[in-house]
Order: sequence, then structure tokens, then C-alpha cells
Amino acid sequence: MKKVHLLSLFLLLFFNVFSQETSQDTVYLFSYFKGNGEDGLHLAYSEEGLQWQALNDDQSFLKPQVGQDKLMRDPCIISGPDGYFHMVWTVSWGEKGIGYARSQDLIRWSTQQYIPVMEHESEALNCWAPEISYDPLQKQYMIYWATTIPGRFPETDASGDEKYNHRMYYTTTQDFKSFSPTQLLYDEGFNVIDATIVMANKQYYMFLKNETRYPPEKNIRIAQGKQLTGPYSQPSAPITGDYWAEGPTVAHINGRWIVYFDKYINHTMGAVASDDLNNWTDISDQIQFPEGTRHGTVFKAPRKVLDALAP
Repeated sequence: MKKVHLLSLFLLLFFNVFSQETSQDTVYLFSYFKGNGEDGLHLAYSEEGLQWQALNDDQSFLKPQVGQDKLMRDPCIISGPDGYFHMVWTVSWGEKGIGYARSQDLIRWSTQQYIPVMEHESEALNCWAPEISYDPLQKQYMIYWATTIPGRFPETDASGDEKYNHRMYYTTTQDFKSFSPTQLLYDEGFNVIDATIVMANKQYYMFLKNETRYPPEKNIRIAQGKQLTGPYSQPSAPITGDYWAEGPTVAHINGRWIVYFDKYINHTMGAVASDDLNNWTDISDQIQFPEGTRHGTVFKAPRKVLDALAP
């Protein structure tokens, strides 16, 4: 048992370092959407995580093809240990599934797939802002998203915008062909959406949006858990300021953590930074994104991938 425990600890530490640090052979990429997500996937890159430049003249790399509305909102991309970039996205404002595709170079993509993650819930209203994280111990991916099921959490039914009262749900997969039954991921008694998870300090940190409208919260907080699938703690105090924020994404760059997010009322991107994941400083005045950027995901890629994207 001791050898198994040591191996697990080594894998956690290795994956943490490998997934968060960069080198001269890697760059930072940012997947995002514009407008309502009609034209699909946009990509930007950065050397230091502050100044982001659009690729492909800020034109779409991939047009949405699945879902009734054929949107590609909230594109989340991760680099998997299988050599593929895996992407999920919001396909519609009112469907019970999400979009999925994979690519080895971010140029040529697999056939887009509709994953019916909430079709078993007859009253479910939506599947919004899906994300993917990889679990190196279980050797599987976890896909998670926000859904409203009217009447499921009646104590907060009147707290959100219009009819929406979200909670976070998840499924796991090893091959993106078969999926575990959907389960509840996060419910701590409030309306929650836009979760993203990173691993640090031998545990998982979930950055999430408190979606409460009455009284207004609309801020980013952090919960902690020992396993990727939870359970996760009550959230921290807000790490964002006196503005509405959504769509957090996180990177560890040059020894500090940066959380990027969408100041969607102000039509601009924002960021906060921390050395210890506890004390946060607003660095929104230090970042620059392409005009019209809506929230997405920061991830690392080999420099040769960037060279092919921007010949």
C-alpha cells in the first residue's frame, strides 16, 4: 500500500508541475468566442500571459456544426496525455447536451460530436459553459457544466436571472465515446456556474462564479477538494472586485497564479493574480486581449503548434 501511495503522490506532483509550468518550447494559447458564438472558435497567443494577440486575423478556426442553434460559446480546450487537444463548448441556450471535438494541431478537427449529458432529465433547461479536466490517477477525463432543473433546488429558485438556478454536474470518460452516468458535482446552497478546476498543493481548486442575482453576487470564488470529482468545500470570499465577472480560467505563469475572466457588463476582460492562491491582486490594467473577446480557456501548447497556426 505504501508503494501505491508514493506512486500516486508522484503522479500528482508530476502532473501538477507539467501542466502548470512552461518553457521555451511551449507558449500560452487562449480559446474564446465572439458575439453569440455563431462563427465558432477563436484563438490568441501570449508569451508571458499578459499581452494576447489574435491568430488567423481573429477569424474562426472551426465553425459550429452540432446542436439546434449551432453555436460555439465558452470553448474549453485542454491538452491531453494522448497527444490530442480536446474541446467542449456550449452548443445552444436551451439544449440538454454539449459539443465535443479533438485535434492534434488545432487546425484539423475531428467530426463534431453532440454529447447528450442531461437528456435523462426531462425538465433540464440547459447545459452551459462545459469544461474538461484530466485525472492522472484515474486516467480519465471529467467533463463538467452548469444546468438548471426547475424545482430541484427550490430554496434558491428566486435567486437567479429569470428562471435559472444552476448547479454543477459532471460525467467522466476515457475515450469520449462512453460516459459515466451524470452526477451532481457542486451544490453548496447557491446558484453556481462557470466552474474550472486546477490542481496545486496536493489538492484541487475549483474556481467558480456565484451566479446569485438577488441580492447580486456575480463574482468569482474558490472551493477546494481532495479529488477531482469532489466533494468540494464551501467557497471562499470573492477574489474579484466590484463588478460582474464570469468565465474564469486559470494558469500558473512565472511563479504566480493568474485568473482571467470576462467583465461582461463592461465588455472587457479582467484578471487577478496571486502567489499563494489566497491573496489576490487585480491586474486587469496589465492585460490586453483582442477586441470583442468573450471568455474561454487558457492552455499550453508546443511552440511548433503556434508556428503552424501563425505561419
